[in-house]
Amino acid sequence: MDVRTRNNVTVTGRRDGPTVMLAHGFGCDQNLWHLVTPEVAAVSRVVLFDYVGSGRSDPTAWSEERYSTLDGYADDILEICRELGLRDVIFVGHSVSAIIGVLAVIREPERFSKLLLLVPSPCYIEDDDYHGGFTRADIDELLESLDSNYLGWSATMVPVIMNNPDRPELGAELTDSLARADPRKAGVFARATFLSDNRADLAKVTVPTLIVESAIDVIAPREVGAFVHASIPGSRLVTLDSMGHCPQLSDPEQTAEAITSFVTEPGG
Repeated sequence: MDVRTRNNVTVTGRRDGPTVMLAHGFGCDQNLWHLVTPEVAAVSRVVLFDYVGSGRSDPTAWSEERYSTLDGYADDILEICRELGLRDVIFVGHSVSAIIGVLAVIREPERFSKLLLLVPSPCYIEDDDYHGGFTRADIDELLESLDSNYLGWSATMVPVIMNNPDRPELGAELTDSLARADPRKAGVFARATFLSDNRADLAKVTVPTLIVESAIDVIAPREVGAFVHASIPGSRLVTLDSMGHCPQLSDPEQTAEAITSFVTEPGG
C-alpha cells in the first residue's frame, strides 16, 4: 500500500530546513495544526499526516488488530519516515501522539533528532503515586458514553478539552473533526489512548526532549507534565500561559513560538 495515500501525507515549508513532523491527537486530523503551520514552515520542512481512521486517511487501510494499541500508530510514523527517506526528524506530537512519538523514537532513535511533547500524558488513570487526572471509573464511563452515543459524547467532551468557556468558537474545529470520524474506529483509538500506560517507556527516550504543557488542562494536568519531565533524562519543561488541551488552537502564537524556538536552537 502507498503509505503517502494511506496516511494522507502532505509536505510543506522550506526544502532546505530541518524536518518537522506534526502529529495530531485523538479525534483530530492534520488540519488542527493549520494555525501554527505557517510559522513552523517558515523555518523548516513540515510533514503532516492523518492517522489511519482519522481525517482523509485511506479507510480501507484500517485494521482493528493493528490500531487497538499505540504500537500500530507508531508503526505508521516509522513507515512514513522510511517512505519519505526522513532522517534527523524533529517529532512534534500532540496529546496521545506525544506518547506515540516516544514509542517511535525508542524503536528507531537514529531517525529522530529531537522530540517535542505537546500536552502529553503517558497514563490517564490515577494510582496511589500518580495523578493522571482520571479514575478508572471515569475512563470506563467515558468509553461507555462514546460507544453508546458518539456524537453526544463529542458534544460533551469538546468544552472539557478546549476549556475556554468564553471562546466557544474554538471548539468548532474540534467538533467538526470528531463528527467526521467513524464511531467504531474512534472507539478503538479511544481505548488505545485512554487505557494505555506508557510511564515506563519515558526513561528510554535518548533524544533531546521538550515538554510543552498548558497552565490549565483538565485532560493532562500539570502534575502529569512534571512527571513526564522527571521521567525523561535531560528533558526540559515549558508551561504556556494557555488554557485547555489544544493550545495549537487556543494559543497558536505561543505554541508556534515554542515549536520554532526548539526547532531552530542548536543541538540535537
